[in-house]
Amino acid sequence: MAISKKEKQELVAQYKKWVDESDGLILANYHDLSVKDISNLRKEIRESGGEFHIIKNTLAKRAFEESGREWAEGVFNGPTALGISYENLSGLAKALKEFGKRTGTIEIKSGYLAAKLVTAEEIYALADLPSMDEMRAKLLSTIAAPASKLVRTLAEPGRQIAAVIKSYSEREAAA
Repeated sequence: MAISKKEKQELVAQYKKWVDESDGLILANYHDLSVKDISNLRKEIRESGGEFHIIKNTLAKRAFEESGREWAEGVFNGPTALGISYENLSGLAKALKEFGKRTGTIEIKSGYLAAKLVTAEEIYALADLPSMDEMRAKLLSTIAAPASKLVRTLAEPGRQIAAVIKSYSEREAAA
């Protein structure tokens, strides 16, 4: 079904808005996706703070040109989907990578980290990074480790004295 010129302009404007407002984008090839698969993938991506949309290649090219973005050769060939991250590009990359691994229906082509063009390999590497919550937990444990070690060190002499006193009192009670 053909789209009117007005609808095309609206789609280009929408694509441009996604490109301009996102902190990261992932362009992916998709095939054999059922409506249920797309719904499940969109749900996973929404949980990571992003969106997933099927896009029209020629209109997407126009939107990327208007936004001043370059793209890798061949990215806009074949069926193309756009993953959009507003707060967690790593989470979006993880969701797409895991879904692709599970179903074999998604293949990452290229993407953007802010306005920088990145390759599929770089996106896969980003997906392998720990999540933000895991990073915060590691940082907190690293910061807290010296303090807890200091507390144990300061408490040790008192614990030893208490153990000696307890030992004397038990010996006296037994005698």
